[in-house]
Amino acid sequence: MKFLHIADVHLGCTRYQLSESPRDFYDAWIDVLEKYAVGERVDFVIMSGDFFDRKNVPPETMNYAVAGLSMLKENGIPVVTIEGNHDQKHTDSDYSWLRSLANWGLLHLLEPEMEDGTASYTPWNTETNRGGLVDIGGARLFGSHWYGASGNWAVPALAEAIAKNRRDGAFHVLLLHTDVEGHQTHPIPALTIESLKRLRAVTDYVALGHTHKSYEIDNWAFNPGSLEATSIDQFREVRGAFLVEIDGDGNVDARHVRDYRQRPFQRITFDVSGYAMPDDIREALLESVSRQAHKAEEGELQPILDITLRGYLGFPNAELNIRAIRDKAQELTGALHVRINNDSKPVEYKLADGADEEIGKDQLERKVIEDLVVRDSRYKTRIDEVSDAVVGAKRMALNDEPAEKILDFLLLKSESASAD
Repeated sequence: MKFLHIADVHLGCTRYQLSESPRDFYDAWIDVLEKYAVGERVDFVIMSGDFFDRKNVPPETMNYAVAGLSMLKENGIPVVTIEGNHDQKHTDSDYSWLRSLANWGLLHLLEPEMEDGTASYTPWNTETNRGGLVDIGGARLFGSHWYGASGNWAVPALAEAIAKNRRDGAFHVLLLHTDVEGHQTHPIPALTIESLKRLRAVTDYVALGHTHKSYEIDNWAFNPGSLEATSIDQFREVRGAFLVEIDGDGNVDARHVRDYRQRPFQRITFDVSGYAMPDDIREALLESVSRQAHKAEEGELQPILDITLRGYLGFPNAELNIRAIRDKAQELTGALHVRINNDSKPVEYKLADGADEEIGKDQLERKVIEDLVVRDSRYKTRIDEVSDAVVGAKRMALNDEPAEKILDFLLLKSESASAD
């Protein structure tokens, strides 16, 4: 028996509002299906949630979905899926788009029934195109819902229901869309390893999704990662699909495959510290981009380039023409898109960052203000008075003092300084 396990296809995803993005996700999915489903003549394909990127599916995205699923159907390859958090129906509807695709006979959407904390499974009904489990050859596959933070409560119920519905001699697979403890990348509490292993006695393969990076646990629970990176933060994560072969004794041989069409990403970091003028940064940054960045190659997908500026900027941000730098970097590399993130800090903050940890907050604040005041030639001889006025006015504002009272305070300080 051989099957393909994919997850988090995210059809319709638009990175950085680029019109090319939805096509990227379709191309990755289609290429995987052609190479590793049709090309490897698998018995079935598993999709472990988040087939779509959002509940409202644009017409173009639905065309992409139908095209790929129809290709599999024409090749006699069944598709089994569950809903991820991105696939769910709206609260005022009984239908998700996955439910429609199931009704059209393009996939099996497996949905267990949950009532009063108890799960139950009914076999797939070919007339209604509904069910919680389905048999394909020597495999029995079980579905699940998106449980979010309730996963640790739901999994024991699923384990109990699966135990009641096992088939002698079958290879038992559970599709589950959840983060797992130690591998999570989302803020929602992950499924604990202890809860996950409640499934060990009743399943032979747990097909995970939701986390956009690949991992496996005990050659039994597998997450392939997303097919494409939905954001620049994921570009270094290992992702792809699992091509799984099961021998006559039920042994699992899961090969992680990544050789398919993906948009290349690159991230470059540049330190702006020590540059006195905007033109100096521009020239140095573009030289760095020219040296480090991968250039677009004919016949290949254009890369997306992400540039992050760090360090201390010695002049106002407004003087740094980010758009001009971005346009020139795009011209140099042939990138599809260049994003510049300015995470630099004003140079006056350098004192605060490098200050002795023992210094008090009030002293630190005072040092930063004095450093700002001394830069203005009008106040070099009145550093203490001006600093007192700034600190005092700030504290009055934080204490919600009326504007009139703060103005009176500043006038008083000004008169006192003039008298001196």
